[in-house]
Amino acid sequence: MIVNKDTIAQLAKENRRLDNRSLTEFRSPIEIETNISWTAEGSAKVRIGETVVMAGVKLSIEKPYNDTPDEGGIMVNAELTPLSSPEYEPGPPGMKAIELARVTDRGIREAKAIDMKKLCIIPGEKAWFVIVDIITINDAGNLFDAAGLATLTALKSAKYPVVDKETGAIDYKQKTDIPLPLTKEPLPITVYKINGSLLVDPTSEEEKTYDARLTVASDSDGTISALQKGGNMPLTIDELSKMLDIALEKSNFLREELNKALNV
Repeated sequence: MIVNKDTIAQLAKENRRLDNRSLTEFRSPIEIETNISWTAEGSAKVRIGETVVMAGVKLSIEKPYNDTPDEGGIMVNAELTPLSSPEYEPGPPGMKAIELARVTDRGIREAKAIDMKKLCIIPGEKAWFVIVDIITINDAGNLFDAAGLATLTALKSAKYPVVDKETGAIDYKQKTDIPLPLTKEPLPITVYKINGSLLVDPTSEEEKTYDARLTVASDSDGTISALQKGGNMPLTIDELSKMLDIALEKSNFLREELNKALNV
């Protein structure tokens, strides 16, 4: 669908949207599935409206970094597949994929969501490393929130694979009942500014119109672990305050959806 940016901007100024949602209303349906891949230690698929994202967690035993010899590590990668949008092409990650991975990684890392010391097996020699792969299935807008929700769900569902006690070899075909040592559960919410109005969960057409955005990663108790601004326009202190309030409110909303999906 081709929509004039001026139309979206004018509607936003009037607190209206093309799909008749309120400015702070997420699209429906919101669907969360876990354990969608047998080859991953944890996996999830998230649908927000027409946007669909998958996340998989793999665990490997590596040598710890020299500056953190008693800790494991985490790495987040994102692949924007041509299947999900005609704007994406095969090949190395572009700037949008790199930013998506970094924003997702930062929310987890800054929150210290995983107890890295508990990932250590032998200090200076062996530790578990957590690799998260984000894959877009359909990009209809708001990849930041969908990817963050899928990543947290995959981390929560992940179980260690079986390790042979004598050889140390990993049997990826068998999983233990031991979950990852998650200490916090950060969720990102991205609030967009379009023509002076603040809104969440933009469509891909709305994303092409925004002036600024702020991704806020917060824990279940409202503790903010990371902020990431995007867009060329500045934000006032008042706008930042309102964006934080919206993000925390919507984080609770998505967390409730997650808990329902996991029967928590």
